Amino acid sequence: MATTLDPYLTFNGNASEAMHFYAKVLGGKVEYEQKFDGSPGCQNMSKEHLQQTMHISVSLGNDHRLMASDSGGMPFHGRHGITLALMYESVEEGTRIFNALAEGGKVTMALEQTFWVERFGMLEDKYGTAWMMNCGKSMLPAQP
Repeated sequence: MATTLDPYLTFNGNASEAMHFYAKVLGGKVEYEQKFDGSPGCQNMSKEHLQQTMHISVSLGNDHRLMASDSGGMPFHGRHGITLALMYESVEEGTRIFNALAEGGKVTMALEQTFWVERFGMLEDKYGTAWMMNCGKSMLPAQP
């Protein structure tokens, strides 16, 4: 049985907005979205938290998904120690995606040539998600 690993992000009230943005930028599709409101076990939540997203899933093709939820009133301290890595065969496509994700965020390393790939860069988007971008041809020697 093959293992599938899909990132699951937590947001502080803007999961739906962020995930719809990621679907648009990454060419994915929101395949499921559920608010806390109306979900079992959520009857005692505040009105504010009931309107938050309990679960949202974006299909990215090739059986890959990016999933998320809001904190729903639980303490939220941001995301630490995780970066989502994207790889594109085309420098042009990778650059377009990098620039779209960087809009309103912060580039921490501009896209530039490295010893391992034609272009590599890092950023934190406007939602606080860290991304790495590898694009173009591998610069590494072929392994035996």
